[in-house]
Amino acid sequence: MPASLFDFLAGGVIQPGWGMLLVYLLVVTQLTIFAVTLYLHRSQAHRSVDFHPVIAHFFRFWTWLTTSMITKEWAAIHRKHHAKCETEEDPHSPQIKGIKTVFWRGAELYRGARDEREDIEKYGKGCPDDWIERKLYTPYATLGPTLLLFISFALFGFKGVAVWAIQMAWIPFWAAGVINGLGHWWGYRNFETTDTATNLTPWAFWIGGEELHNNHHAFPSSAKFSLRRFEFDIGWFTIKALEKVGLAKVLRVAPSLDVRPNIAMPDSETLKALLAIRFQAMTDYYRCVTLPTLREAHVSLPRKLRQGLADGGRWLDGDAQARLQAWLAEQPRMAQLAEYRAKLAQVLDERSNDAQVTLAKLHAWCAEAEASGIHALEAFSQRLKGYALVPARV
Repeated sequence: MPASLFDFLAGGVIQPGWGMLLVYLLVVTQLTIFAVTLYLHRSQAHRSVDFHPVIAHFFRFWTWLTTSMITKEWAAIHRKHHAKCETEEDPHSPQIKGIKTVFWRGAELYRGARDEREDIEKYGKGCPDDWIERKLYTPYATLGPTLLLFISFALFGFKGVAVWAIQMAWIPFWAAGVINGLGHWWGYRNFETTDTATNLTPWAFWIGGEELHNNHHAFPSSAKFSLRRFEFDIGWFTIKALEKVGLAKVLRVAPSLDVRPNIAMPDSETLKALLAIRFQAMTDYYRCVTLPTLREAHVSLPRKLRQGLADGGRWLDGDAQARLQAWLAEQPRMAQLAEYRAKLAQVLDERSNDAQVTLAKLHAWCAEAEASGIHALEAFSQRLKGYALVPARV
């Protein structure tokens, strides 16, 4: 206990050392990260996991206490981000708004998106609307952090105020800045999605698993973000631990791909797999066709232009687009492969409501690819025809 007013102001009731404060800070910020990634993101925005009511309400309370974010608003803004990704309507695309803006002013962009009330109502359906949400969490959203400030000061004195300030900056920096900014700007990609989402690191624990952002954009409704053997998602580890004690129920995970041998033509299983994991085909095309052909030709190409070959050049600026087209004009084999890639992307992106029409287009693409005389393209077509889904285990 503090012996004097000065002692209380310096260290509060607990009088902690700096080591204790550091441990406390790491624990409470990790709880906040879990509240965002497990509850707001995976459970509410994407419905990939359900939590026991006690756990779900603890996350709601902790989010209110430590961030002032409202569940319905957060879920709506995130759902809109997926629906309008990398367009003018995306709430926080670094491709549109600039990386510096999203990285340093991500919290401002979030506050601006909150003011779009029609979007909040449109995209925020299905979020909690009980008595405590209507009477406390939504109308008094800023009361939580204010209460936390007084608690922190009472426990730790002015040191607690510093800890509180770090807590207040934690989510705006790591989630709104790093994930929304760098997660669409820098990193590696497992899947050639139609946006620029990247995985920041394969060992995702500091931000609850959100570092595996490309995986998430490829399979938004999956509760598990780690999709390759060397990747680790601490959020998924936590979900499975809660599931073992009956406090969580996994609803959906990303489907796995099986490749059947000796399939003569694409069939309903092929189409079903492509509809579920359409980004896998474009990823395989780059890895199995484009890259090997580049290596065989001993052709060097800047990394930015190589990425343009992988995603069709969608995110290249005008100058880079011109350089890529000029390079392709000098490389007829690579130009031919780029054309085949564009045709396949069109088949997968412009899916008809009539499955037979889509299947016919896929048949035609495979037949043309196998008559091209390009070995890598022929082998890829054979692989593509054998696509099938492995039944998901949750």
